[in-house]
Amino acid sequence: MTLTSMTGANAQSNSETAPGVPGPEEDPYIWLEEARSETALEWVEKENERTLAALESDPRFEQLKAEALAIYDSEDRIPYVSFRPDGLYNFWQDKENPKGLVRRTTLESYRSDEPEWETVLDIDALAAAEGREWVYKGSTCLPPALNKCMIALSDGGEDATVMREFDTSTKTFVEGGFVLNEKSQGGISWIDENTLLVNRDFGDGTLTESEYPFTSRVWKRGTPISQAEEIFRGEPSDVWAGASLLRDASGTIQARTAFRGVSFHESVYYVWKDGEWLELDIPKKASPYGIVDGHLLFSTDVEWETQGQRFPADSLIAVDLEEWKADPNGAARTLVWAPGERQTKRGGSVTAQALYVGLLDNVVGKVLKFNYADGAWISEEVDLPDNATVGIAASSNETDQVMFTVTDFLNPTTLYYSDGDSAPEIIKTSPYYFDKAGMEVEQHEASSADGTKIPYFIVKPAGMKLDRATPTLLTGYGGFQIPRLPGYLGTTGKLWLERGGAYVLANLRGGGEFGPGWHQSAIRENKQRTWDDFLAVAEDLVERGFTSPDHLGIQGGSQGGLLVGTAFTQRPDLFGAAIVQIPLFDMLRYHLIGRGASWIGEYGDPRIPEQRAWIEGYSPYQMIAEEEDYPAPFLWASTADDRTHPAHARKGAAKLKAQGHDYYYFEDMTGGHSGGVDNEQRAKLEALQHVYLMQRLMDDRSGG
Repeated sequence: MTLTSMTGANAQSNSETAPGVPGPEEDPYIWLEEARSETALEWVEKENERTLAALESDPRFEQLKAEALAIYDSEDRIPYVSFRPDGLYNFWQDKENPKGLVRRTTLESYRSDEPEWETVLDIDALAAAEGREWVYKGSTCLPPALNKCMIALSDGGEDATVMREFDTSTKTFVEGGFVLNEKSQGGISWIDENTLLVNRDFGDGTLTESEYPFTSRVWKRGTPISQAEEIFRGEPSDVWAGASLLRDASGTIQARTAFRGVSFHESVYYVWKDGEWLELDIPKKASPYGIVDGHLLFSTDVEWETQGQRFPADSLIAVDLEEWKADPNGAARTLVWAPGERQTKRGGSVTAQALYVGLLDNVVGKVLKFNYADGAWISEEVDLPDNATVGIAASSNETDQVMFTVTDFLNPTTLYYSDGDSAPEIIKTSPYYFDKAGMEVEQHEASSADGTKIPYFIVKPAGMKLDRATPTLLTGYGGFQIPRLPGYLGTTGKLWLERGGAYVLANLRGGGEFGPGWHQSAIRENKQRTWDDFLAVAEDLVERGFTSPDHLGIQGGSQGGLLVGTAFTQRPDLFGAAIVQIPLFDMLRYHLIGRGASWIGEYGDPRIPEQRAWIEGYSPYQMIAEEEDYPAPFLWASTADDRTHPAHARKGAAKLKAQGHDYYYFEDMTGGHSGGVDNEQRAKLEALQHVYLMQRLMDDRSGG
């Protein structure tokens, strides 16, 4: 979910122009929307002290933290890599390198049990030398050599970054090279060694209402960014907009393109043709997918009727690249792949000669390999294990090398490698972090309020008595067409399952488990369906005897934090614990907080009365009521989160406190939207949450 920080003053000003959106008179906690104001941080410090006193003093805390840290710092976990001409690159964090190392090795060495790594960039050393809390946010490199890179760095974990030119050959930042020292959302593309295409915040009038860039410039080496030529401009009302480059596997630029994100889920695309931007005649829920075998592929999330043909939603459609360059809207369109029942695409990757597409088939993973031969598209299923979650881990543009991951709830990830011709072979296996003996996985369905069958997985002790006494943790997401899939439970297995708990993953509408339709059926005016699905799974767990409300906890982050917030405010009687992570929570002001305005396509616009009516019926912040008995929720956030913003969790805790409800609140001062920036902090967060769950769901609370 691509969910930054608007000041309280700005928020107040904007709210006054929209009747029905709460302002300071209706909302006494708007001051908590100032992420780093002195008064807000004083409030945070007091809340942290209170929560830490209650949870860190638990005799189980230190052991839980040590167990989690041992997993995060494990030296034998898989070091995932990307292919580059000068080696296999990996970003690695451990107890000796908490901020991380960018390093590389050879394929031959990588295949060994103990690869020899060469450090390219030490983030800890850089942060220490500059006195900054640098967090590495990746790099964008010039093809085909990929040795000239723009390194993205975040101070403290924000999504906004600064960027600096780095030479991987010399392993140094380029003296006098490209530097973008003003933090911003957006990125760059390399046109050539001396030219960048830049999509960034260029000052007044260059950010959308969602605070994303909507202009693009061509920046020549040796000139100030202020003199860079603007080549594309979207609209301030867009979610985001920008220009980009369409490259083939060799790195050759085939076209200059641009897009305007007119909503979170809809974009208008353009191609530079004959000295102007030509709008592409494709649906707003379709987009370019990549170049394979001399063809440009498009993906569509809606049914596409064109040229006398009808392509189903979630299809892949191809056009001959040269024909498309000559006539972008007239080139003949051909079906490459269409989903079967309960199938959907899940990511793709292009090698020098082929396209690999991940596939979900009734929530089971597969990978298909596509080629164009003898005038037709052909596909074959890659030989990987069945009944598992399968992903494409890495691929090479220079060769046909590709890597795949295979995992499930109880078995750690296995990494497979293929040169493109041979069958995939195992080259790395993650260690087991918990004892899976005596554990089993089942899949069930619950009936939602409208009768739709909602699948869910439960991981539990084999032969577990259906006496409603098992402490159970239920989680889900249900938004933005993002699927939640079986994956090795790692710390949850060690800290929760080994201690007798059960774990449940719900596949809710609004997510992406069954394709675009599964998502689009539960957005905007129908968003309540997501919350209904989650409640239905919770009720089903109780009805089957797996657990009871006193032993049932729920957990989710970001959109999942909104999910948990709606669940415990709509059905407080159904849960004994609720962990609300980095959430959306105040949905009547969400468009004014952080990047909220970008998600109007998912939830609706509270400034419009009809749409506000959808939202205020479930907005957790507004739904908190003094007369209800809530399950002492644990809300946590990050001060550096410039996506959902800590104001949501802060305001929720403040209102719970004012009404006399029991609650917990913790705010990580660094880490951004993903939590702790280093393994020590991540382990602390894990331990705090599991102590809370044990106190609420495992301990006997009948006396208090």
